[in-house]
Amino acid sequence: MTNTALKIKELIKKGESETVEFKSSFNVETIETLVAFANSKGGMVLIGVTDKNKINGVIINNESLQNWVNEVKNKTSPSIIPDAEIIEINNKQIVVLIMPEYPIKPVSTKGKYLKRIANSNHVLSTSEVVNMHLNTFNTSWDYHTNNHFKTDDISFEKVQLAIEIINQTGKKITDDPLTFLNKNDLIRKEKLTNAGYLLFTKKDTVITTIELGRFQSEIIIKDTDRTKADILTQIEQVLDFVKKHINKEVIITGAARNIQKWQYPIEAIREIVLNMIVHRDYRSSSDSIVKVFDNKIEFYNPGRLPENITVEDLLSNNYKSTPRNKLIADFFKSLGLIEKYGSGIKRIVDYFIANNLPSPEFKNISDGFLVTVYSGKYFSSSENVTENVTENVTENVTENRINILIKLITDNPKITTTELSEKLNVTRMTIHRDLDDLKAINRIKRIGPDKGGYWEVKK
Repeated sequence: MTNTALKIKELIKKGESETVEFKSSFNVETIETLVAFANSKGGMVLIGVTDKNKINGVIINNESLQNWVNEVKNKTSPSIIPDAEIIEINNKQIVVLIMPEYPIKPVSTKGKYLKRIANSNHVLSTSEVVNMHLNTFNTSWDYHTNNHFKTDDISFEKVQLAIEIINQTGKKITDDPLTFLNKNDLIRKEKLTNAGYLLFTKKDTVITTIELGRFQSEIIIKDTDRTKADILTQIEQVLDFVKKHINKEVIITGAARNIQKWQYPIEAIREIVLNMIVHRDYRSSSDSIVKVFDNKIEFYNPGRLPENITVEDLLSNNYKSTPRNKLIADFFKSLGLIEKYGSGIKRIVDYFIANNLPSPEFKNISDGFLVTVYSGKYFSSSENVTENVTENVTENVTENRINILIKLITDNPKITTTELSEKLNVTRMTIHRDLDDLKAINRIKRIGPDKGGYWEVKK
């Protein structure tokens, strides 16, 4: 037995994998697997081997082998041609079709685009097809010119302002706005790029829509707003809305200036907003959404994490940053808005840890990505105003929740913290804090043990 045959025999023993597939005979599924390998890391199909790792062999000659290769070529676009070899193992012939990763992606067969994940083939979504094509040419959607956008659609005053901001970082740009746009690839061949339009559009555009909401519960909305501005303007618009609806504690220290502390670290919120705008999939019909609740803020953005990056990779900072919008990310870096590609998540987590707050949650959801941050403290009306003063309307929200909490306990003295959490749509940790506050001001009293006891409401 040749060395090649021995290696193939060892592969068969190990079973199918990300780069190895078994087929009893050549068929349509064989071509689909070769396409999946071409769109992934490459691989080989062993024909004449069952999915139970049994070598049955195939009856074949050089002419039929060439027919198989031609069929693969004719039924794929762009055409792929696998290397083919006949190997004899245990007096039986098997065919090895080897398909390396194809340089121009994605490859399809009869309009179907596939990729290899673990030991099976998966159909690519429309966005994955587009991203794979863009990545092949080391570019991104925002880099491309768009015939629908004209230079008349953008504000050169905004471009000049951006130049002045960049000069404040130490650079000396003396170009006029039009030259500056051309030098930075925001205009190419006299055509405006997607990035140029998003950065400096004169008018509001539905492409950049971010929905903003202040929620008392999952279904009760207290305040709403919406921004459709250019993406640079949106940074402060979103931050202003969040600040409007979160608490700020003024700590009176006796010094010349008092200390102001926000309910959430504003630096982290800014970082989240910047990440939303830079990494958003602007081709999606979905809008970005920011929801401010009593005890949390949700930031939803169209565009999932890349397939090769997991949430665990994000949290461990063990990944190579691949901005979805490379030109926008590069321009934000020039403006000093982002410091380093790929380090934003770590900074966000570090800000919350430094403020003794729970770590934010990150997860893929639907066709996008969701970041949820949690508040570690509520400023209730029972706090001593000589030590800290609560500003903003969220004080009223907390007070309303306390009033509802007392009513629920009055109606059902044996109600559990879990039931209170569900009815008020807040975490159990929040309920425990509120109960501790009410006990501290002698408003309620626990009679009996945690299990089997009940609450007594005092007037």
